[in-house]
Amino acid sequence: MKLETQLAKLAELGLILNPDITIEDIIYAVERHDLEEKPFELLLFSFGNEVEREPWGRRICNRVWNFDTECIVSTGDYVKIVQNLCLLTGLPDALTDIVDYIDLAAGECWLEYTIRGKRQHWTVDINDDWADMLTLSYVMEELQHDGCQFYALDNGQAMILVYCTPAIASKLGDLCDEDLEPVIPA
Repeated sequence: MKLETQLAKLAELGLILNPDITIEDIIYAVERHDLEEKPFELLLFSFGNEVEREPWGRRICNRVWNFDTECIVSTGDYVKIVQNLCLLTGLPDALTDIVDYIDLAAGECWLEYTIRGKRQHWTVDINDDWADMLTLSYVMEELQHDGCQFYALDNGQAMILVYCTPAIASKLGDLCDEDLEPVIPA
């Protein structure tokens, strides 16, 4: 399926390229042929990444994130994760004053933020360099609004996260030939 057709179908579901992103930015990292041979899943994976050329730090789509869960090394890692979760919801400032502390050797890790004027503190379980998905599911639950929730496509040690309604998740699953699973079961 042509890349342009895939992009149009994803746009119908509200998944659009960020304003400064072009098709050339996508095919810089993944060959057009590969994207067209295995439609949607590879493109959705690409949507969850940053552009792999200058200028650096540009996300392809703010509604999708390719979350590598083996990413906890030092203080600040949970802050980055939470900021990405906020961005997925369309409310990048939903959580404020986000701080974390990570000392893997000492076995100490915590995450704090303010949501709707209330300070939240989580003691985070340490499992080597893997993110604590239970704690992150609590954060995701607090962020959910407007009938949307977080869905995931398994990608090995990573997951493609999408924030959308159940109906859109179902349509995306049909397009990808794989069900998107709610991160927080109903």
